[in-house]
Amino acid sequence: MAKGLLIVISGPSGVGKGTVISKFINDEDLKLSLSVSMTTRARREGEKEGVNYYYVTEEEFLRARENGELLESAEFVGNYYGTPMFEVNRIRGEGRNVLLEIDVQGCLQVIEKAPDALTIFIVPPNMEELEKRIRGRGTEAEEVVQERLAKASKEMELMHNYKYVICNDDADLAADIIRVIIRRHMEKNNI
Repeated sequence: MAKGLLIVISGPSGVGKGTVISKFINDEDLKLSLSVSMTTRARREGEKEGVNYYYVTEEEFLRARENGELLESAEFVGNYYGTPMFEVNRIRGEGRNVLLEIDVQGCLQVIEKAPDALTIFIVPPNMEELEKRIRGRGTEAEEVVQERLAKASKEMELMHNYKYVICNDDADLAADIIRVIIRRHMEKNNI
């Protein structure tokens, strides 16, 4: 059985990654599985070990990172998050394709450890549209909006590290393009 693909999708906050992914994640022909991440944050009510996250102590997380057991990792709001290698290898070994929706820094770590990764960066049609989308949420203070826009500009400067850059001007079209990309890579790798 051929090993599945490792697919990374990134893009700035507010670009619509989740919306685009939701349009093809359940397409059985793509053989997609989401990887379960490891975290040090507390389990929330209703969450299950090994389903939502692998919940570990900070000491366990740092040891796993130090031992090279994480494909990528990041700290966010005082908690650590990372993608365990064993989870990615298990899914790929089953001939399924692993989909990671992670930030640019995480993707750069993945590229370093798994140069065969299929990397896709989603961009907005322009920065004005991105700002409109972020403001449209109506959930963040002005300073947070400005921080997100500044971060988005920095992230867009790194899009040249990705194999594909897709504009999300129309979520259905962006999803269709990504479907074609994944299928072509599956054919090329006999998956």
